[in-house]
Amino acid sequence: MASEDRAADGTDLAGLRDRIDAIDAEIQRLISERAEYAQSAGRSKGFERTAEFYRPERESQVLRAVIERHQGPLKQEEMVRLFREIMSACLAQQEPLKIGYLGPEGTFTQQAVLKHFGHSVRDLSLGTIEEVFTEVEAGSADFGVVPIENSAGGTVNHTLDMFLASPLKICGEVELRIRQHLMGQMTDLRQVKRICSHPQSLLQCRSWLAQNLPDVERVPVSSNAEAARRARDEAGTAAIAGEAAAEVYQLNVLFPNIEDQADNTTRFLVIGRKLFPPSGHDKTSLLISSSDTEGPGVLHRLLDPLARNNISMSRIESRPSRRRKWDYVFFVDVQGHVEDQQLATALAEIEAGATLFQVLGSYPAAVE
Repeated sequence: MASEDRAADGTDLAGLRDRIDAIDAEIQRLISERAEYAQSAGRSKGFERTAEFYRPERESQVLRAVIERHQGPLKQEEMVRLFREIMSACLAQQEPLKIGYLGPEGTFTQQAVLKHFGHSVRDLSLGTIEEVFTEVEAGSADFGVVPIENSAGGTVNHTLDMFLASPLKICGEVELRIRQHLMGQMTDLRQVKRICSHPQSLLQCRSWLAQNLPDVERVPVSSNAEAARRARDEAGTAAIAGEAAAEVYQLNVLFPNIEDQADNTTRFLVIGRKLFPPSGHDKTSLLISSSDTEGPGVLHRLLDPLARNNISMSRIESRPSRRRKWDYVFFVDVQGHVEDQQLATALAEIEAGATLFQVLGSYPAAVE
């Protein structure tokens, strides 16, 4: 028995296990203590609902502090995930946050919900991006998560267009590394007769499909989860989807990681009903427009205050304004928060020269 408690290198295994047990007990005690403090903080401010207590800027600060302190041996992303789950559980003591997302279950958008909010939330699967906005506007969901752009497939224009009429604000962003897997009930690629997936996923895997399954029919569907459902129910049908879909629909992963770009990433937006204070690492999203009757260089003049105030612009997209034909609005992402003095100065100048000016949100930049 004594030899079983000592490793080949002479390490006292029994002693190590005792130390691990003691650490586990201390971790559990500290998590319980943290939960009690979180509960007390909510009561001290008179919050009755979990959504009133939720502060994305505070969560961002906590997670960035975790990253700054991190020295291993766990991977940084694992340590961040553990703290996110602790915060999620502490926040949900009275009731979980209700998060609407573009469903069905097993989509990458659901994965983004869990990455950003943790698993102690009530995730609400909705059929369309419009439904996500509607449920959050009505208060049936506390927040929503919708896709906005993919590093390979570009912008999700329907999400942009929803902001033209919606009063909702952007409260956060999530960047999710997209790993596309070929899956089905079969066990051999030669049994695949057709491949279902969302058009974006088919696009992201185009080269792999052309090289490995050039003669197999490709069928675009509304979501990767729908593709996985069809792969479960239809003989000869395979799907391209994420690992979560394979688990939900009990499919075999025939070939993992078939995306053409190794860093394939989708960015999601968290939408809510109000703006939040700065976190110290923020982005601001704007909706702006100016009359096209002002001659050439209108957009340059409109955005010039950003350069003069040393504000970095990370993204710009144009969309039809829906006000009249050939009239466009611009969606712009910049670094900083609207409460930052330099950005506030630049935005005041832009607003003065714009026919349409709206702050869609100031929110913490994604934490990796």
